[in-house]
Amino acid sequence: MAIVIEPRPKGRWFERDADGNEAQWGDVLAWEPPSRLLLAWRLNTQWTYDPNLLTEVEMTFVPAEGGGTLVTLEHRNLERFGVDGAQHVAKLGGGWPTRLSDFAQFANTHM
Repeated sequence: MAIVIEPRPKGRWFERDADGNEAQWGDVLAWEPPSRLLLAWRLNTQWTYDPNLLTEVEMTFVPAEGGGTLVTLEHRNLERFGVDGAQHVAKLGGGWPTRLSDFAQFANTHM
């Protein structure tokens, strides 16, 4: 599986499986290397793409003292998930640390 972010505003954000099938996650709202990335998360509580749903995932990148980079991730507007949003937010909270760890591992092996 690969997570693909097209590097430009209005670019797509999607998952591609081993067979080449793509599942849309959202789109790029702001692409500001090297300091900021803002994504539209358009997956509803059933994990399906909903073009009418908009929550935002913002990542910022700041040089850290002593080297490296401080990465901050904020997923906001979560109230837009609606009635079963609290349960869904709990699932997201468990997933983001894993994705950030994957990202850090990728960055460390490609530097």
